[in-house]
Amino acid sequence: MKRVLLLGDEAIAQAALDAGLSGMYAYPGTPSTEIMEFVQSSKDASDRNVHREWSSNEKTAMESALGMSYAGKRAMVAMKHVGLNVAADGFINSAITGVNGGLIIISADDPSMHSSQNEQDSRFYGKFASVPCFEPSNQQEAYDMVFEAFEVSEKYKLPVLFRITTRLAHSRASINLRETIPQKKLSLPVDPLQFVLLPAIARIKYKSLLSAYESLRYESRISKYNNFKDGRRRDLGIIACGIAYNYFLENVGESVNDFPVLKISAYPFPKELIKDLTGRCNEILILEEGAPVLEEAIRGILDDGIKIYGRLDGTVPRDGELNPAIVAKAIGLPLSYGQDVPSLVKMRPPSFCNGCGHADMFKSLNESIKPYGTGHVFSDIGCYTLAALPPYNAINSCVDMGASVTMAIGASDAGLFPSVAVIGDSTFTHSGMTGLLDAVVKNSSVTIIISDNSTTGMTGGQKSHATGRIEQICEGIGVNREHLRIIVPLRKNHAENVRIMKEEFEYKGVSVVIASRECIQTATKRKRSEN
Repeated sequence: MKRVLLLGDEAIAQAALDAGLSGMYAYPGTPSTEIMEFVQSSKDASDRNVHREWSSNEKTAMESALGMSYAGKRAMVAMKHVGLNVAADGFINSAITGVNGGLIIISADDPSMHSSQNEQDSRFYGKFASVPCFEPSNQQEAYDMVFEAFEVSEKYKLPVLFRITTRLAHSRASINLRETIPQKKLSLPVDPLQFVLLPAIARIKYKSLLSAYESLRYESRISKYNNFKDGRRRDLGIIACGIAYNYFLENVGESVNDFPVLKISAYPFPKELIKDLTGRCNEILILEEGAPVLEEAIRGILDDGIKIYGRLDGTVPRDGELNPAIVAKAIGLPLSYGQDVPSLVKMRPPSFCNGCGHADMFKSLNESIKPYGTGHVFSDIGCYTLAALPPYNAINSCVDMGASVTMAIGASDAGLFPSVAVIGDSTFTHSGMTGLLDAVVKNSSVTIIISDNSTTGMTGGQKSHATGRIEQICEGIGVNREHLRIIVPLRKNHAENVRIMKEEFEYKGVSVVIASRECIQTATKRKRSEN
């Protein structure tokens, strides 16, 4: 049996390839990005002709993966937790249509918001859609679960949600690999109307979905990951979900047999599983990464007055990711701390890279917008969001992908002038184009600055669908050619760029300024490879 050292993301990607994957779909988003990158760099994926191109956003990735499944082949789609919001329309409805080939949706949650604008627990989506959900506790389990998830998907004709979190995605472990399974052959659905969600069809299929979801509670490929182990103590029982189980083991070590422990790593499960633990213990502590999803469900199951501790009563903090110290405190173990690490380097906020085109663009923007006062610039999600910090203090919003354009439209409708949006090239093709179409149709008085660095820079320089296409896209949407301006954000062009921005701010209609300059990081890598 071959053993390899892999990140959690890489273990999932390798498992998908070993399990007969035919199509990998994704949009870059930390902490999920490395799944697609691993598949793209895999020689095995290349030899087996696995599709592995980035999609323009999570919705198109989800729907493309569903199309691969329609054709009878195994597909995987990966995204971060907020990406699942973008993909939700296709994801929720795919539970009603069902699948043909196995389909796994990876949602990488980011508790503590290391690189995200919110905390979100994707397990809610699994329950909402009534689909099975796997939540591995370690990298080996993540690898093994992918095989089971494909089998469950094909047995029940349902998509499977696969929830991981930052710490599992970005830590390494030694993985035992399995024998590779060949890809499925092209095979269309037996029912030609399976994927046609007319109301009369959808109503019937929804009843079938609800019935299948109840059957899943007793599916062996799910129940094998939910294990109860009795212990000597009767005062406190532990329920630990996913990676929280690892944190528990790290604390108790050889004393693990002291606690009755129920490990939950797959959903749904029968309520009788909970009763095995609650029938033995006076009190229950629930350890789960993210929201109190299980805790709320259990409080609804139990009616015998047993005391439950967890995130809802403050025993475990309601926000932020878990760590071994939090778990130790919750189960009543003494905390041990090592020596403080001496502060050798002064903490400093993140900043633009030296030579970043975004920086020069914002210098021009700040000077050109200054006569109008503050509060006129809406922005978006990308490296350029750092302009909210000193020394720029240039932007006034960062809500979700594409919202810079549409918020600028709404503010203009309210009478704000000028109303300016700053959006990156990859974000523009992800979800900014539809906002621009709204602006054109309404002839909104907005200026949209597309800061084009020809890559998806924030997540490591993945290929951008916008590269070489932005000008034509804007013209195709209907932007007046006279007010579609191209600038190069360099210091030597500062005065000219300020002049152009001022002219467009004064225009009472839709104007687009494309600030085009290659990302300094990708430019450096490209020049190295050329040498």
